[in-house]
Amino acid sequence: MNHLLLGLAANPSLPSDLTDRLIAVTVAVAVAGTGTDADADADADAEDDLAATLTCRTDLSRAQTLALAARCDDDAARLVHGGGLTAADIDPAIRPRTALALLDAGTGPPEWARRFAEDADAGRRRTLASCPDLPPDVTERLAADPDPDVVVELALFTTPEMATRLAGHPHAEVRRAVAANEATPPAVLAALAMGADAVPAERCLVCDREEIPFVHDPHCPRPDCVLRAGASCDGSHESTVYDTRQAALQNPATPVEALTGFADHPSVLLRRELAARTGLLPQVCARLATDPDPGVRGELAGNASLGEPFIRALAADTGYDVRRRLLHHPHIPLDVLTQLADLVRVGPTLLPRIATASAAELADLSASPIAAVRLLPAERRDLPPAIRDALAADPDAKVAKAVAPHPGLTDTQLRAMVTAHGIQVVAGVAANPDASPTLLADLARHSPPARRALTAIARRADAPAAALIACLTDKKARRLAAGHPALPPSAMTGLLADDDSHVVEAAASNPSLPVGVMREVVAREEARAAAAAGTG
Repeated sequence: MNHLLLGLAANPSLPSDLTDRLIAVTVAVAVAGTGTDADADADADAEDDLAATLTCRTDLSRAQTLALAARCDDDAARLVHGGGLTAADIDPAIRPRTALALLDAGTGPPEWARRFAEDADAGRRRTLASCPDLPPDVTERLAADPDPDVVVELALFTTPEMATRLAGHPHAEVRRAVAANEATPPAVLAALAMGADAVPAERCLVCDREEIPFVHDPHCPRPDCVLRAGASCDGSHESTVYDTRQAALQNPATPVEALTGFADHPSVLLRRELAARTGLLPQVCARLATDPDPGVRGELAGNASLGEPFIRALAADTGYDVRRRLLHHPHIPLDVLTQLADLVRVGPTLLPRIATASAAELADLSASPIAAVRLLPAERRDLPPAIRDALAADPDAKVAKAVAPHPGLTDTQLRAMVTAHGIQVVAGVAANPDASPTLLADLARHSPPARRALTAIARRADAPAAALIACLTDKKARRLAAGHPALPPSAMTGLLADDDSHVVEAAASNPSLPVGVMREVVAREEARAAAAAGTG
C-alpha cells in the first residue's frame, strides 16, 4: 500500500490536475496488472486503495468521476453513493454492481430492477432484494425466488403487507428475517415470538444442507460452511425457531405485552433480551429482578423504564455489572446514585442523571465530603461559574482532572491545577478550549512528558506550531500532528519519509503541504508506474 499517495489522494488542497494524474496512475496499473505475478497483484491492490480514496473526494469534476467509474465496479458503486453517477452513465450489462448501487440509491430505472430479478446470479438478486421502493411485480418475483437467501433479504426490508405474507413462508430462515424487520405488523411479530405459526416451517438452513438430526460444531473446520455456530435441526428447525424468537424480542415493534412469558424462559439469552425491553409490566420486572442470572438483572438495571422501587432494590445487588448499569440509569434517585458512586468505579463519564441535575443538585454534589461524589458534577461542561471554580481548586486530583477541560477556566486557574496535581491533570488542561497557545506550548514541554496531553494538543485546531513540534516526539501524537495544518512545512515534508506509514499518510494529506512537494511525489510515482508497465 502506497501511504504517500493515499494521503495525497485525500488531501483537500490537491490541485485538480494532480487528481487527474493520480487517476491515470490507478487506471494504468489496473490495465497493466495480469494477476499472475505477486508483485503485480500487490501493486493492483495498492492502486485499488488509491482509487477508493479518490472516489471519496468531494471536488471531483464530471470527467474525473467518469474516469474513476470506468476503472471498476467497486469504484463506480462508491461514486453512486456519493451522488456522482446517474443511470445515464451506466450500462447495467457491463456494470451490474454499479447499476444495483443506483437501484439501492433509489435512482435506477424500474426496468433495471426487472432485469436483475431474472438474473441468473443469485447474489445479484439478493442485492436487488434489499433495494428500496421496488416495483410490485419485482417484489412478487423475489418473494417467489427459489433461493431462500434472496427471499431472506427481501423479508428483512420489505413492506408490512409482504412481511405478513412471508411470515408463513415454508423456509424458517425467511420467517426469522421477518421477525427482524421493524416494518412487520405487531400482531405478526407477536405470533413469531411465541411460535404461534399457523403452518410449521418445512425447511431451514440446517436441513437444507445436512441429514437430520444434526448439530453444527461451533468449531467447524470446514472453510465453506455457512451455518451459524450451534445451529441444529431434528426436524423441528429448533435453532432457527430460537433465532426467530430472539429477533422478535430485539425488534422494538414487537408488543412488549406479548413477551411476558419469556420472563420464565429457560434460555438466559432470551430473558436478557426481555429485560432490555422498555415498558415491562411491574410483575415482569419483579420476576426479572430476582433472576438467578446477573446478566438478566444487569440488563434490567439499565432499562430506562424501570421504576424507582426496583432501582432501589437493585442498588443492593452485588451481581456483576448490576450496580454499574444502574449508575447509568437516567432516573436513578440522587441518593442512590451518590451511595453507589463510592462503591462502583464510574470512570470519566457524564452520567445521564447528572446531565439533567438542577443547579441546586449540582451545588449539593460538589460540596460533598466524598471525592467520588464531587467527581460526578465535574464531568459536566455547563457548570455555574462558582461550582466550576470550586471544583477546579479541589484537592483531589481526580476531581480536578475531570473539570480541567471545562470552558471558562483562565490560564491562571489551569496553571494552578498543574502546579497542584502535576502530570495527573496535564491532559485535561491541554483539552481545555480556553487554554492559550502559550500554555499549550508549555504543556507540550512538560517534564515528565504527558503523552495524553500531547495527543490532546495535536487534536486541537488552534494548536501552535511550537506545541506541534513537541508532539512529534510521541508516536501516537506524531500521527495526529503530521496532519495538522499549523505544522511548519519543513517538518511536514520531512515526515513524508517517516518509518511510520500512518505518519506518512497523515503528512501527505495535510492541506498545508506545499503544492511543489505534491507534484514531486506524483511525478516519482508516475515514473514508477511507467517502469512497471514497461516490464509487465
